[in-house]
Amino acid sequence: MDISAGRPYPLGATHDGSATNFALFSDVAEKVELCLIGDDGGEQRITLPEVDGGVWHGLVAGIGPGQRYGYRVHGPWSPDEGLRCNPAKLLLDPYARAIDGQIDGDPSLSGHDAKDPSRPDGRDSLGHVPLGVVTGGAFDWEGDRPPAHAFHDSVVYEAHVKGLTCRHPEVPEELRGTYAGVAHPAVVRHLQALGVTALELMPVHQFTQDGFLADRGLSNYWGYNTIGYFAPHNGYTAGGSLGGQVTEFKAMVKALHRAGIEVILDVVYNHTAEGNDQGPTLSFRGIDNPSYYRLVEDSPAHYFDTTGTGNSLLMRHPAVLQLIMDSLRYWVTEMHVDGFRFDLAATLARQFHDVDKLSAFFDIVHQDPVINRVKLIAEPWDIGEGGYQVGNFPALWSEWNGRYRDAVRSFWRGDESSLPEFAARIAGSADLYQSDRRRPRAGINFIAAHDGFTLRDLVSYNDRHNEANGEDGRDGDGDNRSWNCGAEGPSDDAEVLRLRARQQRNMMATLCLSLGVPMIAHGDELDRTQNGNNNVYCQDNALSWIDWDLDGAGAELLAFTQRALALRRAQPVLRRRRFPQGPPSDAAAPSADIVWLGPDGGCMTQEDWDRPDSRSVTVYLCGDLLAGGGGEGAEGPDSLLLMYNAAAEETTFRLPPATYGEAWTVVLDTALGGDDVQDETELKAKAETVLTARSMRVLRRPARTS
Repeated sequence: MDISAGRPYPLGATHDGSATNFALFSDVAEKVELCLIGDDGGEQRITLPEVDGGVWHGLVAGIGPGQRYGYRVHGPWSPDEGLRCNPAKLLLDPYARAIDGQIDGDPSLSGHDAKDPSRPDGRDSLGHVPLGVVTGGAFDWEGDRPPAHAFHDSVVYEAHVKGLTCRHPEVPEELRGTYAGVAHPAVVRHLQALGVTALELMPVHQFTQDGFLADRGLSNYWGYNTIGYFAPHNGYTAGGSLGGQVTEFKAMVKALHRAGIEVILDVVYNHTAEGNDQGPTLSFRGIDNPSYYRLVEDSPAHYFDTTGTGNSLLMRHPAVLQLIMDSLRYWVTEMHVDGFRFDLAATLARQFHDVDKLSAFFDIVHQDPVINRVKLIAEPWDIGEGGYQVGNFPALWSEWNGRYRDAVRSFWRGDESSLPEFAARIAGSADLYQSDRRRPRAGINFIAAHDGFTLRDLVSYNDRHNEANGEDGRDGDGDNRSWNCGAEGPSDDAEVLRLRARQQRNMMATLCLSLGVPMIAHGDELDRTQNGNNNVYCQDNALSWIDWDLDGAGAELLAFTQRALALRRAQPVLRRRRFPQGPPSDAAAPSADIVWLGPDGGCMTQEDWDRPDSRSVTVYLCGDLLAGGGGEGAEGPDSLLLMYNAAAEETTFRLPPATYGEAWTVVLDTALGGDDVQDETELKAKAETVLTARSMRVLRRPARTS
């Protein structure tokens, strides 16, 4: 085999048309062997001839796309010092652009002897580990350009590649559960008709399966168990795992972009699939354990864990920061994705112990000319001390607003003293974001997501029902702020079903019409249920997949959601770039951006806010002063009244005086379903109108002209 020194950069396997350069970082290695794996599973070992700055490298002639490979790293074995090099273990390249195979739970995956953890395990793991694949070849993007929707105009749809497509009747069976299935015209049409601007895909980086789940007949469905940060997961491809997954992923992105839909990836840079000191040796652990992982300072045989998964990446090490930034840039420049949602993002800010919003990771992101231009979304918490960081991420970042979720659930459940928090959240959460000059787009508003009840289950179950997960129902969050509307689970009581449908419409309308960026969990617009399971991380089956065979309730909720999102698109006051300003006095209220009115039509007083039983409020959103309105003879955006009644009884609301508007038209009413919301009743200033118990109504008036 013809091998020469090659180059230390780029890391990974890089094909130039006639040869492939291999480069691997390891600061502790004494020798690195490149292992080329043949079609018959045979192995050819080649010692990488050069090392520069901790990067071992070599250029191998005649090696091209489709070649499978791994590494064996020779170096010190001393777990008590955090050193775990074991050349008996075939290791996956952290920079592999495609990955073939999956782990199988074989005992040889362990790096240490089961009886004596201080000694290395001598069994060869070849045949039981995934392999890197050399990729190459041009892809015709056909002039692809990012849709580049402004964040304040965005509607995010969180989805799982398989869960979204696996049961869709129009997607061919061989494409269900794949990137090609997501790109199918039937799926794309649904997203377009709904009004989605960005598809946020749950993890598509290569992930592994967990042995303990396999023992229960379950699997790692969600995919938060990454082992390859550059490779599209090979379980989601119809085109084969020897590079076909890369082409198929690119084709999916191209199809979505053509439809005006951005692609945001849910990424897991906080931990890897290797787990704690008892986990398998698949890649990072055997390559350079103390450089890649955060170890317990006074016991480096163990891992410092703020993620609940067994390990945390060492965010202050240059090799880890380079890995993450190289990965992010690759997905933007080569795969054309439009943004990222960072799982357990607080861990990324832990250089030492505390969460630090000025950490090296954020500094590097902010100065990077590629990454600082895409959408960056944080899941702003982890399980470590001080890990709940909603509102504390720096400029450029948006955050999953967990406080929005909790407030909206509590308000519509009818909890006492829930109105003030509800009001702050639907108005954009200025108390969380405005002090450091962030905008409403900093908050990703959501009511349901992958980890928790679906929207339907929120109104159908008081308690989680996770018995199918095999953990005696103990897993999943016990605090769901849900209400079953009078019966636990399935019911044939007509009144219960009507109330549940209205509560779903209440929460969906609230989400679609709040300031900030709405995010809908896949299938919530279709009345999807998980039968009360709020933690389907291991349920790769019909329990977690969308059922596209809609009954009347599903079709009605879909139509309502489409109408609510169309209203959002049509009304600039719901998509403000800046936080609305309230009036300095009641007399100035009609000309303010936002005014809070009681059911009597007058401005809310502090006493009104402080009453524990306050469950009704009207929000006036003035469009007259927005850009494009208020000028000489110019017609600006409409103004809106949003009436919320979470009381258990019908409530009479009085419209405000004519200074706010002489006539208003009803454009949405959650007491009605389907097309009935289009009755567009007109109401005059100071008129009284009765809102059904637990319902919401939206009224519109055209902008004033001068």
